Amino acid sequence: MISVAYAKRLRAAGLVWRPRQFDFFHIPDRDLDERIFVIADLSVDVQPLADGIAAITFIGAVEWSLDYILQQDVVWLPTEAQMRARLGTAVETLERTDGGWACVMAIDGVRERHEASTASDAYAAAALALLERGRDLPGEDGSPTDR
Repeated sequence: MISVAYAKRLRAAGLVWRPRQFDFFHIPDRDLDERIFVIADLSVDVQPLADGIAAITFIGAVEWSLDYILQQDVVWLPTEAQMRARLGTAVETLERTDGGWACVMAIDGVRERHEASTASDAYAAAALALLERGRDLPGEDGSPTDR
């Protein structure tokens, strides 16, 4: 999964998350910085609310101090596969570098390299570059996806 730092930057840049089974997330500003949560029907569930907002509910004693938290108050931590799927056909290759990994993509015929210490973060850096330019992420089939 991508780092919390990249996840926060992607959220600020407009990456949309529709919570799904087995998605990872982080809860900032609640003294839970070292914890990563996962949506699983046995412990964490998603309950749709009005206007497309979701409540992420904690079932049982998974997190004793928290019954639920709104989606807007957590940070999605996409996996490497989820980031690759969001970038879709824009990605040409993922290359090993001396310092980690580089995601090479072609946008409007121009090749770009986005480097990071992990493959997941290299994909996140590429997605961030697109979102910060106001571009949509191409998605798995090359068609624009929700941001």
